[in-house]
Amino acid sequence: MDTETTILDRKTSSDHATLADKFNLDEPRVDWHDKTLWFIRKKRDKAASQLQEWEQLRAVASDIKNNVLANLHTYLLAFERNAQQHGITVHWASDAAEHNKIVHKIIEKTGIKQVVKSKSMLTEECHLNAYLKTQGIEVIDTDLGERIVQLAGEPPSHIVLPCIHWKKEEIGELFSHHLGTPEGNSDPQFLTAAARIHLRQHFMSSRLAITGVNFAVAETGEIVVCTNEGNADLGVQLADVHIACVGIEKIIPLRKHLGVFLRLLARSATGQPITTYSSHFQKPRKGQEMHIVLVDNGRSKRLGSADFRNALKCIRCGACMNTCPVYRRSGGHSYHYAIAGPIGAILAPGLDMKKHADLPFASTLCGSCSNVCPVKIDIHDQLYKWRQLLAQNRKVGITKRVAANTMAYILSHHTLYTFAGTAGRWLMKYVPFIISNRFNPWYKQREMPKPPEHSFARWYHQNRNFK
Repeated sequence: MDTETTILDRKTSSDHATLADKFNLDEPRVDWHDKTLWFIRKKRDKAASQLQEWEQLRAVASDIKNNVLANLHTYLLAFERNAQQHGITVHWASDAAEHNKIVHKIIEKTGIKQVVKSKSMLTEECHLNAYLKTQGIEVIDTDLGERIVQLAGEPPSHIVLPCIHWKKEEIGELFSHHLGTPEGNSDPQFLTAAARIHLRQHFMSSRLAITGVNFAVAETGEIVVCTNEGNADLGVQLADVHIACVGIEKIIPLRKHLGVFLRLLARSATGQPITTYSSHFQKPRKGQEMHIVLVDNGRSKRLGSADFRNALKCIRCGACMNTCPVYRRSGGHSYHYAIAGPIGAILAPGLDMKKHADLPFASTLCGSCSNVCPVKIDIHDQLYKWRQLLAQNRKVGITKRVAANTMAYILSHHTLYTFAGTAGRWLMKYVPFIISNRFNPWYKQREMPKPPEHSFARWYHQNRNFK
């Protein structure tokens, strides 16, 4: 894969359809990407079926999150108070820019020029790595998948499996170039061992570690970080300073609630019973500084929206991506936002409606995303509501607006609708090239259906009395 070309393409073309078209130029990769993610979806189903109380857990988790969103102010203040009592410094950031400045100020005081970071979608959302680079500070991502895309100069394409679009042979070439591994060696165990050696050097030399947060417990002031590689633990335990970056929606009321969410998270994400490491950080060790940065970045605005506040319940498992037929065949980078897939398509417009107006339309509205969501977010309903809101605010293209208005007019007039149906069937039957051509976006990716002999209305009138 030519990563420099890929990055350039993403900068020059930012709409989902165009980027998806480019991803689809490599059909074998698209097929492999699709099958791999569906395999993970099936693992999720198998893991869920092994718990008789699975649907009950989903309902309880959803109720807990509803309670959090209804009382977020109270829980955030309780979390801050309890964290401070354990010697943790708590910072508040209203947006991405303030978050980045807070993190930079902490690092600047230490004089450190290189830091290690474990997986954090919030820092991706805030573009922290790029910001710190402009300040002369290098960030080393220590999650294996994150490090792969970082070496390639790419953002993650998935919130759990950031390099899912890369094949092992390509990773072998990448490591050969950056880590000096033998050319042509694509054995996963060998490449993982090489990455471990490479990252261990940075762990041993870095005095500051940045982590994301999966759950922040209001009752105790602790944070919980879930990983399969132990990189968050290693980074924090060897560092003099620990900075944890967390969105304000990650709060849960009580420690006992972790039992609900930890059972749902890994099963939904990768089909595992539980993540390999569920690490609790409640206070800095002796001689260590610990900072927690609580970030809003549009979340309060979303909280005030009855239609879209449920998106704040997300626990970043990625199940909606693994099941989504559009994501699986368009790739994560086609979403041009830090968080891809269905959940990203309802989060992104809340930050910039104009820039991300295309994303709610990157969906079949099949509802599979809502069906697998462990906290029962009404994702497909929100996608539909975003489409309506975007249309009302004239944030959709002229072609789409004209087509929608034309269809609305036809569907509102019975005689015209009947005539259009008859004409359409006649054209498809006798002059199909008028519809089946490259100017019809629907035809580009599909085989057009065989035209029916008569309308549904006629069929219904003829058959409505059948038993």
